[in-house]
Amino acid sequence: MVSYIWLFLILIGIGFSALTGNLDTINDSILTNGTKALDLMLSILPIIVLWTGIMKIAEVSGLLRKFAKLMEPILSRLFPSVPKDNPALGFIASNIAANMMGLGSAATPFGLKAMSELQKINDKKDTASVAMITFLVLNTAGVTIVPTTVLALRIATGSQNPSEIILPGVIATFCSSIGGLLLDYFIRRRNNK
Repeated sequence: MVSYIWLFLILIGIGFSALTGNLDTINDSILTNGTKALDLMLSILPIIVLWTGIMKIAEVSGLLRKFAKLMEPILSRLFPSVPKDNPALGFIASNIAANMMGLGSAATPFGLKAMSELQKINDKKDTASVAMITFLVLNTAGVTIVPTTVLALRIATGSQNPSEIILPGVIATFCSSIGGLLLDYFIRRRNNK
């Protein structure tokens, strides 16, 4: 479905450019922006690889399991339907840790594993469980302490002070997490009545 949306947007852009006589602008944009995109990807790749490697070391060394144990009191309240010994809680904690470091690409495998484990204990296989919905809210609106990818993008584009976004980012993601979890709680509570 998304591919159709992109195709539609591209065709609209090309059609509009043809009608306004700006086809040469599209050609120039395609040729120059492709190179710029590649340069940007190559400049942020080392930072993403470094932090992904650190997360892998943390996983192999057991640091993520320790983080999961530390998060257990909070996670057991957020996910009361998930048994305490279920591996999903460890994957959820790992996902949270990766997202806190601003590593969405490193958090994705943990999120997929968490959803897979949550699906195993889901009674209705064709419907998302309450725990799955809560995890999705937490994953989407999660607190980011170090926005690694955004910092890498700011450095790559020549920002004078790339780290000035850390505090506003922490505040914004903290507020979005609290807001998302409160909304999830109130909707869940309303549906249970």
